[in-house]
Parts: sequence; structure tokens; C-alpha cells
Amino acid sequence: MSTEPPARDSALTILGLMSGTSVDGIDTAAVRFRRDLSDPTLLHAQLLRTSEHAWSEQDRAQLLDAMPPGELDAAALSELHARCGAAFGRAAAVELQQLSADGVRVDLVASHGQTLFHGAGPDGTVTSTLQIGDPARIHAATGTPVLADLRTADVAAGGQGAPLVPLLDSLLVAGRADLPGRTALLNIGGIGNVTVLEDDGTIHAIGDTGPGNALLDAAVRTATGQPCDRDAARARTGTVDPGLLAALREDPFYALPLPRSTGREHFTPGYVAAVAARSGIALPDLPDLLATLVELTASTIADVLAPHRPGRVLLSGGGAHNPLLCERLAALLPDTVWDTTARLGLDADAKEAVLVALIGWMSIQGLPGVPVGRDGRPATGARAAQVLGVLTPPVGAPRPDGAGPITRLRLTPSVSAQER
Repeated sequence: MSTEPPARDSALTILGLMSGTSVDGIDTAAVRFRRDLSDPTLLHAQLLRTSEHAWSEQDRAQLLDAMPPGELDAAALSELHARCGAAFGRAAAVELQQLSADGVRVDLVASHGQTLFHGAGPDGTVTSTLQIGDPARIHAATGTPVLADLRTADVAAGGQGAPLVPLLDSLLVAGRADLPGRTALLNIGGIGNVTVLEDDGTIHAIGDTGPGNALLDAAVRTATGQPCDRDAARARTGTVDPGLLAALREDPFYALPLPRSTGREHFTPGYVAAVAARSGIALPDLPDLLATLVELTASTIADVLAPHRPGRVLLSGGGAHNPLLCERLAALLPDTVWDTTARLGLDADAKEAVLVALIGWMSIQGLPGVPVGRDGRPATGARAAQVLGVLTPPVGAPRPDGAGPITRLRLTPSVSAQER
């Protein structure tokens, strides 16, 4: 496939690849984007295909073990970066093959990669963020240009680098007459995040709420080796431990103002045991522990949402499938209407892959990937809005007709060099 850039504002088909903090699979979404000819502020997006590709047991275990407090030397990190990129490449190749069979040509693959580290300090300042998954491996597997490394430009400009989903949230909600008043979009993956919007799409507040499924999944994995508490079957038989819940809620992260971000480097697999030990609390049995962690997730989300008084909340992510968590959220915010992003025509499990495809479209058009908030500044807190991502291979201007490869170079020295 040609690596020359597509014409600005032409229709583009982009494949988005996403693996979240739960590391439960590589989600894909192929989206065809086209500006409206009569209204260039309107972007049409046709969702062509979505899918999920499971991580191999070995890759998933290595990725989870690599996250803090795990330690990797440079060699191991390099190998994992390559393996992760190869896995993304295989998933993308399968999707491109299916799309090609349907007569669809993909112009760009946009890959979020797998977050291994997000360096948010105690004061909320983000110093670095690391997503692995070698884009050169994805390009090698697909022959298609790849946009990757989506968060670092925002972090370099002083932003949180996360969550990035407000871009999609704000564009989806803007101008919808069926969503009057204030709407919150809540994604519950390994970490929870929220976007609170006015009905014109103006961003009221964004940020990470705290642990979504991360602590729940870690507790189940440690105790049973299984990936999660499916349908909250164990948690529903347990009782909340009020002492442990209170100790967990004292974490200083919850006092940070929005926008804020966090990750598994803070809420590690050993986090709950460490908090319990510091507080002199014995860890309860697994059902009681899971019930307590469900309440932690629900109550900290409610703490974020309640001051903004959204009329409705639209759920997405793996947490939307946890019936006990959904029940507790509804109980803690009883005056709120609860629904999923299916209300917007978007499957709750496909949202983040569609977001990545959208960032790909914005970047290839030279447009910022972070919307502004009500104060006119980037919603992540960055000094200025940034075009996101790095392109593999580098794409330059189209070659003149008939131009072939460069075979010679003549270098003219600078004036100062000639004088010497």
C-alpha cells in the first residue's frame, strides 16, 4: 500500500487498535470518516466492523507481570515491546484481510498500544507515560501506515495524557436534541474515567475516577488464577468490610482535582494488602474482599459525579457488564438515568477502539486530539492542544511523477565551514 498521505479532508478508512488497563484483549474498530460537504464542522463516521482478539495466555501474563511493581531490564522490555507489536500486527492483519474481502481498503492503522506505566505523581503532575507495541511490527504485518504513541505529545505539553476519550464523547453528544441537560460518559476499564458534558458538547469536567476493574481482577487472579469475577458471582455473596473500605478511600488520589489520571502503577496488585497492613486490618476472605472493592469503585465514581449532577450517565467498558457494580452506582446516584453508549449508536465494548480510529483521523488531518474545556484550554490541562501520535513509516510529500530513488547527495558546506 502507498505510504503517501491521503488528500486532506478526503474519506478515510481507519482501523483503531486498543488494549486497555485490564489487558483483556485487543479491541479493533474499522471506521470510515468523511466530512460533511455542506457543513465542514460535521464529521460522518461509518462503523464498518468491530472485533476483539484475545491475548495469548503467555503474552497477557507477561504484560501484567511487567506492570509496577514488576521490574524489567532493557532487554526484557525490548522483547516485550516487539512481542506486543507482533500481536497487534496479527490482529490488524486479520481485520484488514476481512475488510479487503468485503471490498474495503484501510488507509491507516491507529494503535494505542499497551500502557505499561503512567507516571502521575502525588500532586497529579504526569511526568511520563509509556505504551508499548512496536508500530514497525504492525506495519510489517499489514503494509499500512501506522499511527502510534498517542499520549506523549499531550504529556510533553503539560497535560495528563489521559483520559483521551473526551474527544469522542464531546463530538458524539454535541447538538443531540435527545440528550438535554448534562450528560456524563463513564468508562469502567481497569481504571475508571468520566467525561461530563453540557448538551452542546462543551466539556464540563474530565478525569480518571480511580480503580475500575483493576483491583477486583487482581484479587481474583491472586486467589484463583482466573481473570475476573464473572457477573460478580463471588462479590454478590460477600459483605462489605467497612474498616477496609474506609482505609482504601483515604488514598490522597481521590482528593486531587479534575483533570487527573492514574493507572496500575498506583493501584498495583499488592495495593490492597499494603493499605490493610498499614491500617492494621486483616484482609477478609475473597467474597467479602470483592464486595468491598466493588463498593470502593462505585463510591469513588459517585464521589466524582455527584457534584456535577448529571441527568444521565452512559456506561461503557468491562465494568458495564458487572451487575453488582451497576446496581451500586444506581443506588448511590438515584436521581440519575443510567444507560450505555448504545444510546449513541456505539457498542459499549467498542468505544475505545473507535476513539483510537478517531484520533487517527484527527492526526492525519493535522488537528488536535484533545478538545478544549469550558475555560478554553485543552481538557487534559495541557498548555496547548497537540496533534497526537507518531507515524510509521514517516510520510512525506507525494513524489513528483516519474521520480525514482535517491542515489547521490552533494553537500554544500556552511559559510563558517568554508572560512575554516
